[in-house]
Amino acid sequence: MEIVPAQRAWASWIASRIMEAMNHECCLNFAGPEHGLADFHELITSLVERTDSQYSFLNSIVALSDDNELMGVCVSYDGAALTRLRKPFVEESLKRFGMDHSQIPPETQAGELYADSLCVDQNFRHRGVATELLKATIEKGRRLKFAKVGLLVDKGNPKAEKLYRSIGFQYVNDTEWGGHPMRHLQYDLTE
Repeated sequence: MEIVPAQRAWASWIASRIMEAMNHECCLNFAGPEHGLADFHELITSLVERTDSQYSFLNSIVALSDDNELMGVCVSYDGAALTRLRKPFVEESLKRFGMDHSQIPPETQAGELYADSLCVDQNFRHRGVATELLKATIEKGRRLKFAKVGLLVDKGNPKAEKLYRSIGFQYVNDTEWGGHPMRHLQYDLTE
């Protein structure tokens, strides 16, 4: 397995993994009642292809198998830049779906490299891919001089939380995202 920067050409595959990380119920909520998952996938793919969005391929790392198959992705970015990076999502959602998402509360903050989306393709799960992607994201945070790496985990996903805690992420607080109760966890890079 090799962890490499994402390429624009992988945008559709990355978009599918981002949607899986969000969960399809949230995706449909963001798309609105008149649009389906295919419409939302088009939106997310377009955002992955951009250089100025939170989901940009530039913010993504992927795990490649020894046969160069895409195994998993982690999208992360500077928490201080969330408002600017979210703007393309807000603008495109309004244009494509008539949905105004400008009031979504921030799920990250300054000083934190935020791991927005982490997903391993179902064909490659239980092989340590998520662990390697998280370790690479922690190293990215260290390299970029962040104090913390943060993420949200759905309270209904104890397996994911167990993985994050086993790597060294610690509980910060309870929050909500996309209508789901979440836990905010952080990895301290100052220790």
